[in-house]
This record gives sequence, structure tokens and C-alpha cells, in this order.
Amino acid sequence: MFGYYISLALRSLRGTPILSSLMVAAIAVGVGASMTVLTLNYTMSQNALKHKDDVLFSVQLDSWDINKAFDAPNEIPWQLTYRDAEALLRSNIPTRQIAMHRYGFTVKPESSAIRPFESEARVTTRDFFSLFDVPFIYGGTWEKSADSSPTQVVVLSKPSNDKLFAGENSVGKTIRLNDQPYTIVGVIDTWEPSPRVYDVNNGPFDEVEELFIPFGLHRKLEISTWGNTNGWSNADPKTYEEFLQSEYVWIQYWVELSSSEQKAEYEEFLTAYIQQEKLQGRFQRPLKFALSKPSEWLVLNEVLSDDNRILGWVSLAFLLVCVINAVALLLAKFLRKAPEAGVRRALGASRGAIFTQHLIESATIGILGGVAGIFLALLGLSGIRHLAMGRIDTLPSMDWVMMVAAIGLAIVASLLAGLYPALKISQTNPSIYLKTQ
Repeated sequence: MFGYYISLALRSLRGTPILSSLMVAAIAVGVGASMTVLTLNYTMSQNALKHKDDVLFSVQLDSWDINKAFDAPNEIPWQLTYRDAEALLRSNIPTRQIAMHRYGFTVKPESSAIRPFESEARVTTRDFFSLFDVPFIYGGTWEKSADSSPTQVVVLSKPSNDKLFAGENSVGKTIRLNDQPYTIVGVIDTWEPSPRVYDVNNGPFDEVEELFIPFGLHRKLEISTWGNTNGWSNADPKTYEEFLQSEYVWIQYWVELSSSEQKAEYEEFLTAYIQQEKLQGRFQRPLKFALSKPSEWLVLNEVLSDDNRILGWVSLAFLLVCVINAVALLLAKFLRKAPEAGVRRALGASRGAIFTQHLIESATIGILGGVAGIFLALLGLSGIRHLAMGRIDTLPSMDWVMMVAAIGLAIVASLLAGLYPALKISQTNPSIYLKTQ
């Protein structure tokens, strides 16, 4: 019987192509607009490190001005000073720990066919790759000693290795960064976390850096940062060493704590460290630090803002308007078929059968509208990338979950639109139409 109703629905749609197209378009536009916003919110709310959510923590220390908190909602700087990061790296409590920041180089390829170009880099410690599950194609990370002593080595991303060496194994070869030689020790595979949980305050949807160099190169090369730098002291550093020892915060810090006991021990370590620094005249605010899980870190940094959530509700309200329009179109379409329904009733069809037949026809319209809505949503996401003007490097895309959700949303919307028209035609009095047939 279900197959028979489907065949009736398709025959009915072919019989009124213009009206049917308008109904499909109404559902498609509503679903397309809704799924564009919902897919964007879905992508922004993803946590690429959810499998490590209980063991990874971003570290914050309240080293800010005694007279004013850093930020009203959080009150703790998002990043650490270099001197604090350097001190925390000496702890052997975490299973893994990383200090890092954003940077950049001018890359001078060996081949004269490739012109020098500017490339973003991440200055970090060796645990970065294992802590964030970064896969390697060739080689691996640098030695532990490079985290604290100057060693000019580099790990390349897959795109940079493809550009410089046509994808071949480049481990052991040399490239020049800011006219300094660096030996390649590893090449990572495609790795595109979105959002970039490891650094959401410097562009959560930017592309992953192309170069990775050791943290121990700071003093030798006088490396600063290409990311956010904030400070509260009026004393401007006159030398690079003074900058490293200043109260400017610009270092991101993550730790892996594998058990609750290890976390408690690390919290005691941070408490003792802050108390020790207080004796030196630092950390004049009340003792406060934070260890935030990746899921908490995304919320704290408002990767998915309240504006996006409101926009999601607005898009669903727009879908409701489209559903209301579809109700009027379906009512007009179904009432045109009232004589046919009257004859079927006279031949023994129940009201329930008539209602089911027309509700299935509404669902068929929803499926077609959902498929068309997916294409409209893909166009909408492409438009968002264009309007972002480079602020979003990784384009939010619809995976199979969101595509299934789009079809489901369209079917639900069409069923809601078809309830009243189907109920109306199922109540047709067959005697009226028997006299006219």
C-alpha cells in the first residue's frame, strides 16, 4: 500500500508541475537557509580533541595588574608570559606539555624556479605533535634538547613539502628561513582540525601553520610573535631579554595530565609556583589559575558565539515562514483533487487512507525539497567563505550527518505543512462529488 501511495504522489506532482515546483522551492529555500547556519554552528562547535577531553588542559595564570582584571568574564589572561612558560616547562609532572606561539618566516627554496615566499610557522616544543595527534609522513619531531637550546631544525606541513619538494621525502634536506639554514627532520600528513583547538585566540578557523620550529631558538634568533600580545606594565622592554622577562603574555601552554592524582599534583605545583613568584613581587592579584579542557576552552573563547546561536534560531523561524507558505500551496493543490478523493471515499476508501495518501505526498515534496536545500546550503557556505574575506581559511562543509539532518528537517517541515491540508481533504463528503461525476 505504501508503494501505491508513493506512485499516486509522483503522479500528482507530475500533474501539477508549477504548483509542485513552488512547494518544493518553498521547502528548499527554508531548509537551505537553516542548514547553512546550522552547519556553520555545527562546525564551530566541533571539538577535534574530544577523545582527549579528560586529560588535556590549557593553562592560565593570573599574572595581571593588581588594579584591574584582564577580562571581566574570565579575569585570567588567555596566554602566559615567556618567563612563566619557561619555568613551567621544568616541571616533570605532566605526561606531556607544550609551550608555543605563532610566528612566520620568509622561505627561500633551493630551486630557482620557486620564488621566495612568506610562510606562517609555529614555535613550539616537541610534545606538540604527540599531544595533538599530528600524523607524520616522513621523519618525526626534534630531540628534547632543542626545546631549550638553539637547534635549527624544522618540521614541514604536507602542503609546504609538496610545494618545495614535490611531495618527496625531504628529511635531511635544508631550507633557508629568513636566510638561515634549517635541516628538515619531519613532514606531517594532512592535519586540519577545525576549529584549531590548540590556538583559538589567533584565528580558530585559520589553516594550520606550514612550518614548525623548536622553542629553544628564541634567544638565538630573537623570535617575537605573530599572534596576540598583551601587557599591563608601563615599563617598555629595551632589549630582547627584557622582553622575555617582561609581563607581556603571548605564549600558549597545554599539558596532558593522565589521571586525577596527576592533575591534583600539578595544581599543587602551580599553587606553589605562584606563591613563590609572589615573594618576588609578581602575581599581586589573588592567587588564581585555570586548567581548562578543550571543550571548556572552546566555550571560554566563544568560538560559537551567542550571535551565532541567535542566528540559528532566526534561520529556523525563516523555515517556519516557508512552511506556512507551503501550507497554503498544499491546501490549494489538495482541494483541486477533492472530486478524486470523493470518488475514492465512495468506493470504500476510509478517511484514514485519504489522509495517509496526502501526507505521504507531502513527505515526497519534503524529500525533493531537502535534496534541493542541500545544494542551496552548499552555495550558502561558499558565500560565507567569500564574505569572510580571508578571516576563515577552512570552509565549513556539510558531512553526511548534516545532509541526513537536512533531509530529515525537510520531511518534518513538509509533514507539518501537510497536516491541515491532508486532514481537510480526508473530510470530503463523497455525495457532493458523486452527483457531479
